[in-house]
Amino acid sequence: ILFARLKLEDVMEKVDAQRKAHGLPTFAELEAQEKAEAEAAMQQAEVEGWDASGLQDDWGEDAKGMRMYSCPSCGAELFCEETTAATSCPYCDNPTIVPGQFSGVLKPDYIIPFKLGKEDALKALKEHYKGRPFLPKAFQNQNHLDEIKGVYVPFWLFDGKAEGSVSFEGTNIVRYNSGDYEVTETHYYDVYRAGSLAFERIPVDGSKKMPDDYMDSLEPFDYDGLKDFSTAYLPGYLADKYDVSAEESSQRADSRAEATVSDALKDTVYGYQMVFEKQRNIQLHRGEVKYALLPVWILNTTWNGEKYMFAMNGQTGKMVGDLPTDKKKKWGIFGIVYLITLAITALFILFPFGLLDLLRM
Repeated sequence: ILFARLKLEDVMEKVDAQRKAHGLPTFAELEAQEKAEAEAAMQQAEVEGWDASGLQDDWGEDAKGMRMYSCPSCGAELFCEETTAATSCPYCDNPTIVPGQFSGVLKPDYIIPFKLGKEDALKALKEHYKGRPFLPKAFQNQNHLDEIKGVYVPFWLFDGKAEGSVSFEGTNIVRYNSGDYEVTETHYYDVYRAGSLAFERIPVDGSKKMPDDYMDSLEPFDYDGLKDFSTAYLPGYLADKYDVSAEESSQRADSRAEATVSDALKDTVYGYQMVFEKQRNIQLHRGEVKYALLPVWILNTTWNGEKYMFAMNGQTGKMVGDLPTDKKKKWGIFGIVYLITLAITALFILFPFGLLDLLRM
């Protein structure tokens, strides 16, 4: 390992000497320059922020046919057409949703209409049960759905550009025999990548009531189905009013943009068994923010007095949700595995020369 590192340093010194001879900056000077430029760009990016000037709350004539519904239990605020009969909150099942004045609601820029219906959601839930060894059998046979609601969940879509560099450490492990010894060598390599990436519509959900891990798991949505917003897509569904603003969502947008660039640069690193990120210098050029409503089926069910919520992407059919666990079955299986492992270990201890000797006896 030491030899490999020293050899690389020797090469770097020779290259630096040649660069100096031609009046070019050394690699250390280039790195210091890039770091200074990155810090300056990041400071400028912090000043710029995301451009939310295009968001507007002018619904025009559409506002006359809209109503707000507020849940006194969990505080969910939803809007829909005035003819919608809201019977319960899609998040907490509280049946007392009262109509309110339609005001203070930003008009969405885009919407992805529901492509799948209630029957598709029920079918997806049954598929979700499959392959779950610790799921109580009675849950599948006896549980009932309290409510199935089609809800348009608010999302902020961020456009922009990111550029910068990422340093990685590549690792290769070589094993070979030398006499009576097995030798393991680990070789470490410094890997550097730089580039830029333009991105459109990085999604961040604007609802506190929908768990972030649920919404992240339901992605991606197919943006080919994105339409300019129209109230014509709302009949029969509720639309959740955002309770996380675009400004409050900006940190998640920044993180997702940086992670996207880092992953894209990492995908260009080949020839190593393992690759680890060491350092990143990424600058964001924040662009416009748009407001969109994306379709989600929310399914609530009750089991042994506990509430379970499932969510399905209303466009792609992807389903997420936690399931109950049969603790007796779980510990029973673990107990059997433990006993088998214990028995095998005991056999190897009692008969160190192998099970073949035991069979011969």
